[in-house]
Amino acid sequence: DPDRKTEVVLLACGSFNPITNMHLRLFELAKDYFHETGKYKVIKGIISPVGDAYKKKGLISANHRVTMAKLATKNSDWVEVDDWESCQSEWLETLKVLRYHHQKLLSADVTNSLQDAVPITKLGRKRKQQPNRHEPIKKKNQSPVVKSVPQVKLLCGSDMLESFGIPNLWKLEDITEIVEKHGLVCISRAGSDVQKFIYESDILWKHKNNIHLVEEWITNDISSTKIRRALRRGQSIRYLVPDVVRAYIEKNELYSPESEDRNAGVVLAPLQKHASDSNNSQALN
Repeated sequence: DPDRKTEVVLLACGSFNPITNMHLRLFELAKDYFHETGKYKVIKGIISPVGDAYKKKGLISANHRVTMAKLATKNSDWVEVDDWESCQSEWLETLKVLRYHHQKLLSADVTNSLQDAVPITKLGRKRKQQPNRHEPIKKKNQSPVVKSVPQVKLLCGSDMLESFGIPNLWKLEDITEIVEKHGLVCISRAGSDVQKFIYESDILWKHKNNIHLVEEWITNDISSTKIRRALRRGQSIRYLVPDVVRAYIEKNELYSPESEDRNAGVVLAPLQKHASDSNNSQALN
């Protein structure tokens, strides 16, 4: 069926330390982009905060970061928070998180197909009494059960895409599998150099059809780093993060000069893990 839209699940990985209105906007921008192509239907957005083992400077506990993300998405009918990644005792490569969610959708798909099949037979017995029930049943039977599994695409800002160029941060084969098997949706500020970055990398160029660049015309420069800085200085962050998140931060006195010093001087988990592989010295160049 040529009119059949490819279902897409958007996965955002990151610290979400704390989650901001910008993070939430990324999902809306990506969804608009996909729907405007007419070829895709975004069925879900997933926020997956990184675990504490990532060891990033200033990273507060995953428990708080997950709670804030859940508060922030409480009113969304399609973006949800998944704490599987944050519950792992060690840091996980983003690819492994993508694979996990892909797998989860695969198994859910099988169960759904089976569940869908059940009511059809049940309704079948009533057909004689209710001739008007005939039409929808027929329609339902016609829809193929072998539905293509939704694609899980990694949703990121241009800074994440450009971090592919940082030596030892990413494994070359991971970047390849992400862009080859899944896909990237990169939200970039109008006029940013993301296209040039893709052009300069053979791997990204090869799979550029699987990298969706979404230009953000209503620029939003809120970053978690700036939010934490404002909080340390006792400045207001209202209208930069959802109100529920602001209230939670205040109630729990989450960000301080002390929290910002957490993991100071500790090597980031991926750098620790990958630095040993000498073949990685420059992933993309």
